[in-house]
Amino acid sequence: MVPKLVEAGAEVFVVGSGRTPVPASKSWSKVKYVVCDVRNAEDINKLKAEAPDVVIDMPGSVWNIYQKLKSVSKHVIACGSLWMYGEPKVIPTPELTQNECLFDGYKQRYSEILKLIKIGREDGVAFTAIMPPNISGPGKIPLECLGGRSLEIHKDHARGKEVVLPDGADVMLGPCDAEDIAECFVKAVYNRDKAAYQLFNVGSEYSLTATQFVQVYSNMYNASIPIKRVSWEEYISKYSPEIGNWWHFKAHMCSDISKAKRLLDFRPKYTPEQSLERAVAWMKEQGMI
Repeated sequence: MVPKLVEAGAEVFVVGSGRTPVPASKSWSKVKYVVCDVRNAEDINKLKAEAPDVVIDMPGSVWNIYQKLKSVSKHVIACGSLWMYGEPKVIPTPELTQNECLFDGYKQRYSEILKLIKIGREDGVAFTAIMPPNISGPGKIPLECLGGRSLEIHKDHARGKEVVLPDGADVMLGPCDAEDIAECFVKAVYNRDKAAYQLFNVGSEYSLTATQFVQVYSNMYNASIPIKRVSWEEYISKYSPEIGNWWHFKAHMCSDISKAKRLLDFRPKYTPEQSLERAVAWMKEQGMI
């Protein structure tokens, strides 16, 4: 996202702890780095001193950020998640609450996002939230067939080791390339009037069934990966006890991106398969697999 904003002519400030090295690239050399803990309301005053027109919150501290910067910033953009809507009632899933979110952190952040849409209108500060599904692409170990991001599981995939899936109808999995997600944020920045007080789903043009998801890795690793089906009870107790993993195979991840297309002219560049391929290529380049 940062290179896209710099290339578009924006003056960019990146806020962080100072522990992560700044990428060595021409775009990043034009960025001002502000060391600030956005979880600390008082520390955000360092950012307030820069008086940014637009603030993009990625780690989930938008409530504190909004309260401190609403007097100086014209647009606050938060990063949410498709999972915040709860288990889908319909797919593709629109920007509407579906069921109660089972993840406490997401549940709290979603509540804050909905409140800030209302508060932003009252304060005259544009507020937007971008809601991605599973993030993929170079720079991040992609989702594997057990619902995590384990390098060892990817090595198992490359060896053709059997994958266990829960019995029943196939769930939809929606990997989306980080570059496409970044593009949606940038479009929100430069289309403030249309983006104000909106939630926008971002995602690929389509999702994959769990069976096809396994097949994609079979093709990518040139390995025949067999699938074994077990009951949900056995799957959760024996194979995937963490809800953050097995929820991928319980709740469909298939975003309705029609609003972002209509209002922001968002057009995803990568298919789910291409995004996974890019991520695996990156892992190989890094010598990880």
